[in-house]
Amino acid sequence: MGRPDQARPIAQGRVEAVYGPASEGGFAPSVRENLGVFRHLLLGRSVDLWHFFFAPNPKSSAAGRLARAIRRVPSVHTVCSVPAATQSVRKLLFADATVALSRSAYERFREEGVSASALRVIPPSVPPLAEPTADERRELRKKHDLPADAPLWIYPGDLEFGGGAEIALEGFAAWNRRDATLLMACRRKTPRADEALARLATRAKHWGIEPQVRWVGETRDIHELLALSDFVVMVNRTAYAKMDYPLVALESMCLGRPVLVGMGTPSAELAEDGGAIAVETDAEALAEAIEGLSTDQAAIAEVRHKARELATSRFSPQEVAAAYELLYEEIHG
Repeated sequence: MGRPDQARPIAQGRVEAVYGPASEGGFAPSVRENLGVFRHLLLGRSVDLWHFFFAPNPKSSAAGRLARAIRRVPSVHTVCSVPAATQSVRKLLFADATVALSRSAYERFREEGVSASALRVIPPSVPPLAEPTADERRELRKKHDLPADAPLWIYPGDLEFGGGAEIALEGFAAWNRRDATLLMACRRKTPRADEALARLATRAKHWGIEPQVRWVGETRDIHELLALSDFVVMVNRTAYAKMDYPLVALESMCLGRPVLVGMGTPSAELAEDGGAIAVETDAEALAEAIEGLSTDQAAIAEVRHKARELATSRFSPQEVAAAYELLYEEIHG
C-alpha cells in the first residue's frame, strides 16, 4: 500500500495507491487515509503475511493489533523510528515479530520487557551508488557553482529534531576556515521548520559564517551534493523522529564519504567497524574531529574505503532482503 507515484510495476506484486500524494515537507497520513488503510486490512484480499513499516504510535498500533486479531494474518512490524523515551514501547508493539533497525533499539525494547523471541535486528538498506572519481566531483562542484578545491561540509538532516543543525553550524564556525563552505540540506518535517530555519540563520550571522553557508533545503540533487562534499555531518544528540541509521548517512557511506555521527546515538554503531566517525555531540568536538581528519589523508582514505565496504555489504538490498525472507518463512511456517 503506497502513494500514486509509487504505483510502478514490481516483481511478483503491485502497489495499491491507498495514500494520497506526499505533501511538501514530508508525508503525514490524514484520518481519511488511515481509515482507508484499516478498511483495506479488514476487507482486502487474503494474503499470507502483513509487513508494517511505521514509527509506533497509539492509533496505528491499535489498528494493526485489531486487524491482526480479526483476520488472523501473520505479521511483521519494522520500527522505522523509535518512540520518545517517555513512551512505553511495549504497549505499542503488536506483531508476531518486531524488527529493530539497530542494536540500540533492540536493547531498549528488551529493557522495557519485550521478549527476545519476538524481536529481530535487521538494518535498513540502500541501493548501490557509484563512488565518484576526483574528476566527477570537480564537475559536480562546477555544476552547483561551488569552489573546486575548498573544504566543503554538508549537513543533510532535520531542522527541528536532534540538535544536529545547530551543532553543524556552530562546529563549522569553530573550525574557522574562511575558505570553507557549509551546505545545509535540511528537510522541513513540521510547521515549526520555518521558525527553526530563521533561528539558525540568525546564529550563522552572529557567528560570522553567513556568507559561507548555503541553505539548500530539501533537494532532488542530494546524492550529487553528498558526492561532492568532503565531510557529511550527522552529529545529532538523539535519533528521535529519524531512522536509527539515517538513510542519507548510509548513502553517503556508499559514496565513499567520511560521515560523522554522534556518540550515544544508534548511528554511533556505524563507527564500530570504521564505517563512520563517532564524536561527542558538541561543536568543539566536531571541529576538532574534522581538523584532525583534514590533516591526515591516510585516515580519510581508510574511512572512505571502510564506509563504502560496509554500505555495500551489510546494508545492501540483497543482504537485508535475505534476512527478511528468512523471517517471513519462520513467521509464516
